[in-house]
Amino acid sequence: MADRPGYEILRAGRLLVANPLLGDPNFDRTVILLLAYGEEGALGVVLNRPSRTLVASPLPAWGELAATPPVVFVGGPVQHQAVICLARRGGNGFGGEPPLGWSGVTPEVGMVDLDRDPDGFGAELSHVRVFAGYAGWGAGQLEGEIGAGAWWVADVQPGDAFSDEPDDLWKQVLRRQGGSLALVAAYPANPRLN
Repeated sequence: MADRPGYEILRAGRLLVANPLLGDPNFDRTVILLLAYGEEGALGVVLNRPSRTLVASPLPAWGELAATPPVVFVGGPVQHQAVICLARRGGNGFGGEPPLGWSGVTPEVGMVDLDRDPDGFGAELSHVRVFAGYAGWGAGQLEGEIGAGAWWVADVQPGDAFSDEPDDLWKQVLRRQGGSLALVAAYPANPRLN
């Protein structure tokens, strides 16, 4: 799959931006960060679906590192009991080998093992965001959805995963693409009311 012509743009660390005509309420105006992509399929988390549950409620040790808003996010419709934590490296990075419990997604953002003590990372983490559930695709499924126009693939910026305005992230990502995609950001939530 990863070597199929036209899909070299798909890889961990890229964004999937939902077409407003997608029609699946699970993904209406979502921005997904791909965490893994390969022959078996793809896995990602929805970056713009905050819940009302504070991170400090189920994970008190991680509450102080939670990015604003400091809530658990709904990462997608698959396995809501599964928890994924993204973290942003601190200003000095890791100064060498990344610590145990860190799995890089981009140079600045990675997944963190929540079973570890956050103090073990020292000042190497500046923000965390916790996701309940994830989005997943089987072999060839994501490519088919992209081919059908359900998703646009975009570059990620370091702050996307930790946006303090997650409700505006879909519009922000589309606007920075320029051209016709920037115009899509103004697409009304209910076109019938226009």
